[in-house]
Parts: sequence; C-alpha cells; structure tokens
Amino acid sequence: MPELPPVETAERMDRLRARFEHEGCDAMVVTDLVNVRYLTGFTGSNATLLVTADAAALVTDGRYRTQSAEQLEASGVEASIAIANDPGPELAAAARGITRIGLEADDVSWAAQRRWSIDTFSWAHLVPTEGVVLRLRSVKDAGEVARLEAACGIADAALADVSQRIHDGLTEQQDAMADHGSDGPSFETIVASGPNGAKPHARPSDRVIGSSGGGEFVVVDFGATVDGYHSDMTRTLPVGTLSDTQERMYDVVRRSQAAGVERVAAGVTCKAVDDTCRDVIDDAGWAEAFAHGTGHGIGLVIHESPRLSSVSADVLEAGHCVTVEPGVYLPEHGGVRIEDSVVVTDDGCRLLTGSPYA
Repeated sequence: MPELPPVETAERMDRLRARFEHEGCDAMVVTDLVNVRYLTGFTGSNATLLVTADAAALVTDGRYRTQSAEQLEASGVEASIAIANDPGPELAAAARGITRIGLEADDVSWAAQRRWSIDTFSWAHLVPTEGVVLRLRSVKDAGEVARLEAACGIADAALADVSQRIHDGLTEQQDAMADHGSDGPSFETIVASGPNGAKPHARPSDRVIGSSGGGEFVVVDFGATVDGYHSDMTRTLPVGTLSDTQERMYDVVRRSQAAGVERVAAGVTCKAVDDTCRDVIDDAGWAEAFAHGTGHGIGLVIHESPRLSSVSADVLEAGHCVTVEPGVYLPEHGGVRIEDSVVVTDDGCRLLTGSPYA
C-alpha cells in the first residue's frame, strides 16, 4: 500500500473549542472513545478527555501509560496525560473554576451524569451536548479521504476474488472478504443468495450459492478498514439465467443508484438524494420493496453522520464521505442492492469504490 498523507489531528480540538459558545459551555468532557481517538489519536479502550478553552487533559489507566504518550506525540496533540483508575479527581482539578461544562449526552448515562454532577463537578452547571464531535468528524480531511479510498480499494480487490469463484458451488459463508491488507472487516460481511437476498441484513449461511436450480442474485455487502477508517460497498452478482422480473429489478436499482450518485453535491440535502433514488423505484411500482434509507456517512465507524434518508435534515458538505445504496427486495425473486462510497465535492462527488457492476 502506498504511503498515505497524514490526518490533521492536531487542529481538531481548536475546531471543537470554536463550538463552545454555540453549545453554551466553556469546556467539554469527551467520553465517547471514537471521539477521543478523533481528537487525540489515542486508541486505547479506556479514556476520558477534558477540553477547555486553552488546554486539554486525557485520563486513562496504567495499561496505556506509554501508548497514550506515544500516540499523542505522533498526532502533534498538546494535552496533559494522567494515569488513574478513577478519572474524576484528575478532571475536577483540571476544570476547577469553569462553571459551564458540556457532557456528551448521547454517550453519558443518567447514572453517570449524576456522578459527574455530584462527585466530580459539583460547583459547575453541566450542559448536555449532542453530536458536537460527530459533526466535526463528518467532514474529512485529505488524509482521512485517502484512508477511506485505500480501504475501498482493498474491498474492490477482495470482490474481484469472490466474483471469480461465485459459480463454483460455494456456500455463502465461504465468500467472506479475503485479506488484501485490511486491518480487519468494517462490519460483519453480508453474503446473501437467492431468497436470502431479500433480507437486507441477512447473515451468511451454509446455503450453496446457485442451489435454487434457476437464476438468482448474490448480494455481497462488505468493507475493509485502514488506520481505523471503514469502507462500505455492495454489489449484486447474478448466478444462472435470470428471469424477466429479476432482470428488471437489477435495471431499476442500477438506474436508481446512478441517479442518486449524480444528485450528490455540496449544498444538496440528504433527503433530496434519498428522494431521487426512491422516485426511480417508486415509478417501477416497488416503493414498498425499498424499506431502508439511501445511505450514511462512513469514517471511524461504519455508520456515522450524515444520513441519507426520507427524514434526514442533513445537508451535504464538501468532504463528507457517504454511501449511496438503494435496493429492491422481493422474497419470491431475491434482492438487489448496489452501493458505492463517494466523497462529496463542491460540484458533485467522486467515487471511492471502483468495482464494476454486473
């Protein structure tokens, strides 16, 4: 794999600080480990981060004494590091005098909020915040896009391997993604053939591909990870001679997906992309057979902001990396889903996935 450009970790806490006034706080406690990683580069399983207007404090346990120091230094992040089994006293000392402290409401339980309020920051007003770091994460820098594109390239290579063997009487379980340099799979691989393909999130089984005796589809949905960044792609592969209905299913989904990709651009609402995909499928008479959203953001987790759906209020921005994945699922004929990952640009988007369509 070629050398990838660095990610811009060091400047992220300043971007978070710029949000404090809007969120009604003067400091923020970050407890979501993915958000801690995004802001500091630290990948340990135990960490709490306090970000104030002019400083930051990371508290972890003794297992990560060396790792935390190495990773923050490598990321160019300036923060004090404390080793403690209970982060409360360390964070209380670092936040003394700050009267408005934000908590990640999506990550903090009611019981934890009470502990923060009574035991740690008893003098302060605690402010619930929602999705602050997640919104920062949604716009990718060049280093992040490069990692997502590398992960997509690994998935493309794996699909090429699978496609060559798909007619060899394999079971669904035997068609999991091969390792082409991925750190690991993005999520549990979906390989669903015949009637199983009509279940959008079917799990691989011992069903032999092509065992229906006629034409069928194989839905393959999978991804790779590179430096923690997750790719996502779906292709639907035909096996045998398809029926007229199956041929039409594939054509409709392919046109829907192409129209959705064409609609993606900075300033376009996520709902508009979903509407574009859905209109093609609705016009074909299969509105009820497309029962999930059109796509989602990808990054340090496989599903993140923004969301492309009929109820989304998100607006696409340059640097968003999203999937476009409409589908049609008919139990008597199987399922078809086609998914690409793209990076949003000012005037459109660029494909990150490169596998050919059936």
